[in-house]
Amino acid sequence: MRVEKRRTIAAPRQQVWDLVSDPRCYPQFMAGLVVSEVVGDQSIGCGSRFSVRLMVGAAALGGTMETVEFEPPGDLAWNSVRGIDVRGRWRLRERVPGRTEVTFRLAYQSPGGLLSVLADRVASRAVARLMATSLRQLSEVVENGTGPQPASLP
Repeated sequence: MRVEKRRTIAAPRQQVWDLVSDPRCYPQFMAGLVVSEVVGDQSIGCGSRFSVRLMVGAAALGGTMETVEFEPPGDLAWNSVRGIDVRGRWRLRERVPGRTEVTFRLAYQSPGGLLSVLADRVASRAVARLMATSLRQLSEVVENGTGPQPASLP
């Protein structure tokens, strides 16, 4: 299942990038986040790994993700290395000076056959709501000027 949400944020691209490029900042804006921690010594950039869990309905879904694309200040992508099959992407484009179009994309697939396809389709509504809320909260954090403040993660 693939879900994509977009939002324009009234801030320069670099300011938005400072938050979305560092998974230690995700607790500030990611809706439904119950666990977010860096795995290993590298917190950002290609090869960095982080563990995330999102509450989707009554289930905490996620796993360990690895950053596979890191092109500041515009493109970041990750794939799961443990847990459910997930691919994600942040894409930032400054269409007008001082305004950044943010695209947040997730593609995921639960293990199993036909029932997993049905479960993914049902869950896509909740995932889409979490993504839209995350973008709204990201916008609020950036536009209110609080800026990136990495959480102290284990």
